[in-house]
Amino acid sequence: QVPLVESGGGLVQPGGSLTLSCATSEYTLDHYPIGWFRQAPGKDHEGVSCVNSQVITGGGTSYADAVKGRFIIGRDSAKNTVYLRMNDLKPEDTGIYYCAANSNLFSTCVLSIGGYNMWGRGTQVTVSS
Repeated sequence: QVPLVESGGGLVQPGGSLTLSCATSEYTLDHYPIGWFRQAPGKDHEGVSCVNSQVITGGGTSYADAVKGRFIIGRDSAKNTVYLRMNDLKPEDTGIYYCAANSNLFSTCVLSIGGYNMWGRGTQVTVSS
């Protein structure tokens, strides 16, 4: 298991920005497909963005339509983290944000929870004026 830890959440006004980070101290995240998900109150998990293994499959990315053009997923290899830069935040972006990893390093990242078997505990993002 890869203990993933999310950070960077908080309260932000509409139109603002936040950067979330996903980290682990035990493995090299560059090897793993990583996904970001969110869960709003009373709703199911929603895939937000994902990135393929940088080492195995070259690090391609995918975004949900709701966040395209506003969110950017990337890797900081020096810090062994995967970040999610969120710009132009909207109230509907509110939720708990989770990062997840797939121990199958050769898999293509997907925006469904079934594509991951290791999860963090989440960080709260609240967009409100």
